[in-house]
Amino acid sequence: IAITLLVIEIHLPPHEQVLRLGGVGAALASLWPSYVGYAISFIVIGIMWANHHNLMKLVARVDHGFITLTLVLLMCIAFLPFPTAVMAEHLVDPDPHERAVAVAFYCGCFTVTAVFYFLMWLHAARGRRLIASELPDDTVRAITRAYAPGWVLYLLATLLAFVHVGVSLAIVVGLAILYMLPKAGAHRAVK
Repeated sequence: IAITLLVIEIHLPPHEQVLRLGGVGAALASLWPSYVGYAISFIVIGIMWANHHNLMKLVARVDHGFITLTLVLLMCIAFLPFPTAVMAEHLVDPDPHERAVAVAFYCGCFTVTAVFYFLMWLHAARGRRLIASELPDDTVRAITRAYAPGWVLYLLATLLAFVHVGVSLAIVVGLAILYMLPKAGAHRAVK
């Protein structure tokens, strides 16, 4: 649903503004920041969904804490269309401070989401309390190491938005690529 909501934020401006922009083609081209925001957010949310799906194959049981952390994670993900729209609207803002605040808000929301994703995994993995017994310890450690830097790098992207929004967004795209790759040791995961 969060992925679907991303596209709802993309729409042509009112007819009068379309005419001022030079027609429908020019108006569609002027929406490029929305397309960029949609693409980045779609990929990040999709990767979170895929990784969460794979992570759930490793969890043998759940408890109240795990369910609560999962709900908070889902709340964060469901919120992502809003910062995506804010970022897209202000990505070409002539005021560099407004542009930086919008991109920092966007990256900050990914930071919070990544924190809860990592906390959810840590809750399951700590003492192997919720992890399937067949899963080797080295796989659990490898997955923990893979997820650990995510929120820190998103936080770095958030702070760097005030220095250079392009570098900030490049970090987000780089993290998407990184988390698209299989986790080390995950080939031995429980099927």
